[in-house]
Amino acid sequence: MAKKDAPPRWDRKMQQRLARGEAAALGELYDRFASLVHGLAHRVLEDERAADGITRDVFAHVWEHPETYDPKQGPLRSWVAGLTHRLAVQRLRATETAALTRGGEGAVADTEELERKVHRASVAARADYIVQAMPTPLRAALELAYFQRRDYRQAAADLSITEDEARRRLRLGLQLLSTAHDSGAPGAPPGYGGAA
Repeated sequence: MAKKDAPPRWDRKMQQRLARGEAAALGELYDRFASLVHGLAHRVLEDERAADGITRDVFAHVWEHPETYDPKQGPLRSWVAGLTHRLAVQRLRATETAALTRGGEGAVADTEELERKVHRASVAARADYIVQAMPTPLRAALELAYFQRRDYRQAAADLSITEDEARRRLRLGLQLLSTAHDSGAPGAPPGYGGAA
């Protein structure tokens, strides 16, 4: 593996600490990724209590199975996000399937609607992940354009950058965000494509 492709040192050390059973490592990991995990789970499930449960499940899995993370496969952040997505989609499918079973008729149409719902939730969660993971300058430009309805000239003035730079940041940010619909999207965690 080339030097520039080496996994970040923090990720390798964290995996080693977790494998040794260091409770402090789990606390550090939780402090760093809990809001990411909860946010992604909530985006998929649209339920606060269910997102809390997924958050507990993700960190329990990390604690009980730290060896399942391979630093050579990508960043720890991506692995945690992918695990969150997988568990949240499993919970969504189980919950919705149980509701379909109780409902009885129309199972084929309802199953198709469930798959559409899972797909929409997956795309939304990937979009959230992409926005959170993108470089701060790109995210800041997108937030100005989207939430504050600034055009590139206003964003340039607000960010104290040139108009060309503002256009470049907005274009790159939007290009990254557009990959949320793609399975295996660049910037998405490994195993984070499709509906899982």
